[in-house]
Amino acid sequence: MKNTLPKLLLFLAIASFGTAVAQKQQAIPEVEALLKKMTLEEKIGQLNLLTPGGGVATGSVVSKNVEEKIKAGNVGGLFGVSGPDKIRQAQEIAVKKTRLGIPLLIGSDIIHGYKTTFPIPLGLSSSWDLELIEKTAQVAAKEATADGINWNFSPMVDVSRDPRWGRISEGAGEDPYLGSQIAKAMVHGYQQTDLTNEATMIATVKHFALYGAAEAGRDYNTTDMSRVKMYNEYLPPYKAALDAGVASVMSSFNDVDGVPASGNKWLLTTLLREQWGFDGFVVSDYTSVNEMVAHGMGDLQAVSALSINAGLDMDMVGEGFLTTLKKSVDEGNVSEETITQACRRILVAKYKLGLFKDPYKYSDSKRPKRDILTAENRQLAREAARKSFVLLKNENNILPLAKNANIALIGPLADNKNNMLGTWAPTGDPQLSIPVLQGLKNVAPNAKITYAKGANISNDSAFAKKVNVFGPRIEISEQTPETLLKEALATAKTADIIVAVVGEATEMSGEAASRTDITIPESQKVLIRALAETGKPLVLVLMSGRPLVIEEELALPVSILQVWHPGIEAGNAIADVLFGDYNPSGKLTATWPRNVGQIPIYHSEKNTGRPAPTAAFEKFKSQYLDVPNAPLLPFGFGLSYTSFAYKNITINKKEVAQGEPVEIQVDVTNTGDYDGTEIVQVYLHDVVRTLAPPKRTLKGFKNVFLKKGETKTVTLTLEADDLKFYNGELDFVAEAGEFEIFVGGDSNASLKETFTLN
Repeated sequence: MKNTLPKLLLFLAIASFGTAVAQKQQAIPEVEALLKKMTLEEKIGQLNLLTPGGGVATGSVVSKNVEEKIKAGNVGGLFGVSGPDKIRQAQEIAVKKTRLGIPLLIGSDIIHGYKTTFPIPLGLSSSWDLELIEKTAQVAAKEATADGINWNFSPMVDVSRDPRWGRISEGAGEDPYLGSQIAKAMVHGYQQTDLTNEATMIATVKHFALYGAAEAGRDYNTTDMSRVKMYNEYLPPYKAALDAGVASVMSSFNDVDGVPASGNKWLLTTLLREQWGFDGFVVSDYTSVNEMVAHGMGDLQAVSALSINAGLDMDMVGEGFLTTLKKSVDEGNVSEETITQACRRILVAKYKLGLFKDPYKYSDSKRPKRDILTAENRQLAREAARKSFVLLKNENNILPLAKNANIALIGPLADNKNNMLGTWAPTGDPQLSIPVLQGLKNVAPNAKITYAKGANISNDSAFAKKVNVFGPRIEISEQTPETLLKEALATAKTADIIVAVVGEATEMSGEAASRTDITIPESQKVLIRALAETGKPLVLVLMSGRPLVIEEELALPVSILQVWHPGIEAGNAIADVLFGDYNPSGKLTATWPRNVGQIPIYHSEKNTGRPAPTAAFEKFKSQYLDVPNAPLLPFGFGLSYTSFAYKNITINKKEVAQGEPVEIQVDVTNTGDYDGTEIVQVYLHDVVRTLAPPKRTLKGFKNVFLKKGETKTVTLTLEADDLKFYNGELDFVAEAGEFEIFVGGDSNASLKETFTLN
């Protein structure tokens, strides 16, 4: 096929990419010596990442003839294979049956735990507990490396403000500040301080960049935004991961400024390497190089040349690099030095892992039994799950429940192992998870618990087929919906309290799981309405991988505990909270809309020239006719079994010089009847500046444990950079003028102080 990429674009893309960037990277003699021995074909082979299948593929392609390609020196890494024995076999082929004996990178998607599955990342972020999040990543690395894996395609740090987008489940929500802190914690957890340690692995920040801003919330869709918005609102978590030392970056599927990320030189070279100084390697997402053909960027040879010249180092699965780059070199469209530099980055990563010293360091057959699914790991999963739960409503303070209560446990997710782990948990075993029914019995053996399914997750068989691609998630009963409901009401009649476990199946969110209707499925709505009509105390345990539209449910006389998809210890953790062994402390990290018409909606929105009135309706103001502007549940929101009061906010200075920090103090009192943890949040408003400011932005938080009746003076510090933003010239500046500080338990915090920056 004719090369359809314009020659001028190819010429500009080649530029001086290879040598300029090579000067930034400290030379490693062993790597340089190896590069001198390598042929062009062997260098290209190192840029090829394949999957032999057996894992979860995120596209329709699975690599063929993998063993033969390894022997031919045509493979730099594998993913989708695990186990010390299998990894040893693969490394032996690479080391003993190729000319140069270069070991392989072994990758995997370990998004929220390996065999010990933690809550989905959106749930983990709701803990606002950075130390805990780092521990979960550390345990994930320890387990994965015990199973032979040395490279992780995590963390996903894409900011998302559209809950229609299924992959909001895999990130930290809507806020760049919180997302940045979590990105750093996860990179530290995976890589720690020494990549040669057998329990650490290469982390990969993804998806670079802007993937969470897909138009219409439809996965893989285009993105389009100003550079100002990019730098201030979407890029910070990627930069934070780089600052934490992340060794690898994965390009995204979407286009940025009209050029797909995998072939975007501004993104992968100008920004990533020249501005940010990244010296690790960049891998494409699954076949994203090949998919540039569908984007309209040229044929496979053209897009492969575009990608390597743009700064992409490794081609995942598509084999465009393997099959076309030599021809592009021969035709003068790609320089050999560009390929050498990409190969150098891959080899340096292998060197930093210690693979040249010991290719079999991740093939210790004793480690899986010692390090995977230990009691300690499962206990951490239980702790992480209960800290991730967000209490949305506690009707008449019905929670916590007595451990001798007479409970009707109802709902399609109440005794359902297949939906506890959450999306993107391909390395976990759902059958090892604790369902809610079992958890309640474990924690409260003296409670009387009767169970009924009550409804299907969905009655739509066509929808269920789409959701069940990776296994049974929506199982439609042979009984009619009417029979299921009748059984549930009969069960409820014999109980004093109803606990209904409802929401989304795991694969109703995640990759390629966008939804335009993010309400609870109608099959379950019918059940919830009927249970509410019984007049008995009703607790909804709500599972989902995204913020849902629950305006109807919130208006009912019910309590609601949002538990996301909690992971392997789901049932035990849910029971811990329902029965009061743990007081819920989670806070939302993504705004919950009243309906999809409000999307995108987020706490750091800007004001308009015609702000909505605070009281009666006024024409010609920025508002809706049918609903308020305010969300159903704001960012940072979350209740507790106790209550907290804020007062006496002070700052250490009212006049602040450029470069100085600002210290904030506030008294927080536990005014309720239970000990509990409050997540104290600090928001900043730059009153006047050269670019229209957000109404407020998160700039700090602290988890504070308070015994009932206790008061603590909490200190939080705004650093000099917290006052800065990227201006119209993309300079990172703090402008003199008035600033407002708000402190409280969510983004509607009203306790305020002001200062002036000189």
